[in-house]
Amino acid sequence: MNNALLEKSIRNIPDFPKKGILFRDVTTLIKNKEAFKKSVDLLAKKFKTKKFDKVVGVEARGFIFGAAVAYKIGAGFVPVRKKGKLPFKAISTTYQLEYGTDTLEIHQDAISSGDKILIIDDLLATGGTVKAVIELIQKLGGKVGGIGFVVELTDLKGKDKFKEYPVYSLVKFQGE
Repeated sequence: MNNALLEKSIRNIPDFPKKGILFRDVTTLIKNKEAFKKSVDLLAKKFKTKKFDKVVGVEARGFIFGAAVAYKIGAGFVPVRKKGKLPFKAISTTYQLEYGTDTLEIHQDAISSGDKILIIDDLLATGGTVKAVIELIQKLGGKVGGIGFVVELTDLKGKDKFKEYPVYSLVKFQGE
């Protein structure tokens, strides 16, 4: 599948957030109505036949794509947020980052036992964030049935952390 429109809509920002990192900025894709529509349509098309109960979107850009995909496939939407941002009772998991840790939370009533879940996020790098999201979903009894990304940084091998799930990325970049 040729996703040249999507690829050219992603801005590259060198040395962000630190020297040596090439940041793939999807905000330029989101503001491009054709590229945004195409990205949502392609993700929805890939997963529509799987009959998901809910789409889980990861803070913050995952909310944008996840909610749109949930609407297109007829599923509910569940946000996973950083610690302290959810107003109701939540469960959490802490995971390793390159330098330090982070904590993600989900409302304890967001997913029912047996719900079939699609995870959507903007970018797959090392896979640590999505691995933490999978843990939260499983704690609530949900079953992950697929994972979708707009961008995948293939050389970081994040996909290797969840080989047991169908993973789909619209645009793949290798190297920085």
